Amino acid sequence: MEWLKKILKNKDVLKKLGFTLLAFFVFKLLTYVTMPLINTAALTDLFNNSGFLGIVNSISGNALSNYSVIALGISPYITASIVIQMLQMDIIPVLKEWGEEGEVGRQKISRLTRYTAIALAFVQALAMTFAFNSQQDTLFQYGVADWATAGGRNLWFLVYFYIAVVLTAGTAFTIWLADQITLRGIGNGSSMLIVAGIIISFPQTIASLVQYYIADPNSALSTVSPVQGQAWGYVLFGVSILMFILVLIGVTYMQDTQRKIPIQYANRPASSKFAGKSESNIPIKINTAGVIPVVFSSIILSLPSTIVSYLNISNTTVTNWLNQIFTYTQPIGFAIYVILIVAFSFFYSFILIKPEQTAENLQKQNAYIPGVRPGNETEAYITKTLFRVTVIGALYLVVIASLPIVTSIVLGHNYAHIGGTSLLIIVGVALETAKQINTDTQEKAYAGFMR
Repeated sequence: MEWLKKILKNKDVLKKLGFTLLAFFVFKLLTYVTMPLINTAALTDLFNNSGFLGIVNSISGNALSNYSVIALGISPYITASIVIQMLQMDIIPVLKEWGEEGEVGRQKISRLTRYTAIALAFVQALAMTFAFNSQQDTLFQYGVADWATAGGRNLWFLVYFYIAVVLTAGTAFTIWLADQITLRGIGNGSSMLIVAGIIISFPQTIASLVQYYIADPNSALSTVSPVQGQAWGYVLFGVSILMFILVLIGVTYMQDTQRKIPIQYANRPASSKFAGKSESNIPIKINTAGVIPVVFSSIILSLPSTIVSYLNISNTTVTNWLNQIFTYTQPIGFAIYVILIVAFSFFYSFILIKPEQTAENLQKQNAYIPGVRPGNETEAYITKTLFRVTVIGALYLVVIASLPIVTSIVLGHNYAHIGGTSLLIIVGVALETAKQINTDTQEKAYAGFMR
């Protein structure tokens, strides 16, 4: 309550919150501005709450299922950021040099990331429109095909080019809107837009649970619970909500948990009052990699099945095998899904922490880990600690990613959305945003140097 009072008294924070909410409103409004020439009703059956399309649609705030002008959302920028970040690992020396140039280098990397995001958006828009058109014969509005093929001409490339340009412009606007949130609003703009897109679907989730367990007067759902409207229906509805709350509390606790490696500075004697504290620490989060392993694993596992569905392969044996391998609700696909999450967790954690670079920086700052010699022994100690922490973090991600699959089997439906990628993103961004708000609302009191 005290925290809320501080927010209401701070005009700067209120302005930032107001601007962020205004940006969310603009983002939500644009999700309903559908693309010209597109028949969005033809895409209804392609989208559900799982798989590659489900992830992209969730991040875009259902803009993809509406085929709006911002259908691609912020996802091309996120992809470009991850690619550029990985290329800085001695793969492209120029990018590594830029990363070590300070603010000037960061500006160059930021500019390159934006150009890469625009290029990815254009290619993705072309591929997506072509794939949807091959999957749905009625993707385009009536009259588009007649115009493109009238008089024996073939002007389909103009139709695809026009749609790709509009969708790319929508992505450019979304990136600009995210930058405005970062500059004038609360939190990181890209992360906030992703969270906004996910939260938009929450009311629909609650409504689906109510329709499934309690009442569905308009027959909105194809199947409902056998105990709908009965006492057990209300009980199961309450259990679903309670499970979601318990998982939310658990994820919040784990996201903020960290292992601290104590360090000391040789040039800060404890006896000196003016030298400050001689002890510090290197914090390593239990979930260092964040949500990236789950997102990458879901996309990689779902992409082959998505591509095959667009190719319309008639061989049932091939499609059945692909479904067994690349569908994480099947035993083989689930095992591959778990292996991918664990592998990406270790890969991305060691990219972020970089034990060799951390040990080198400690040595340059005349810092050391108590009981460990500087140099190679420090690097080995950090590597061993990071490995142990990542084992726990990877298992935690596997549990959270598996919860939607397990609960859908136990409950008999997939309307609850307990756990999964969305919850990890929301909790992670919420914690970082809360920390920023807390910092902004701190009273700044300055004491004079003379007393």
